Amino acid sequence: MTAPSSGGMTADELLALPVAIDLDTANRALCIGRSTGYGLAKAGQYPVTVLRLGNAYRVVTSDLLKLLGVERRMGSVPLTTGAAKEHGLCA
Repeated sequence: MTAPSSGGMTADELLALPVAIDLDTANRALCIGRSTGYGLAKAGQYPVTVLRLGNAYRVVTSDLLKLLGVERRMGSVPLTTGAAKEHGLCA
């Protein structure tokens, strides 16, 4: 599996996430800072689907996994596609 790089998350950590996650966790997976992440979410420019629930932001994990090139396989070992390296994200 992929090793974390400076605060990112491994593929195993990503695959263990629930259906929706808080913005701080998504920021960590994308290797972006808290201020940048919240600024993007507030401006509607976050790179994946963000749900606004009252004062809280939640990120749809399946969209995050697609962006990072991580796949879930039913009845098989999860694997990464390598797309994360192609677009420069650090998961």
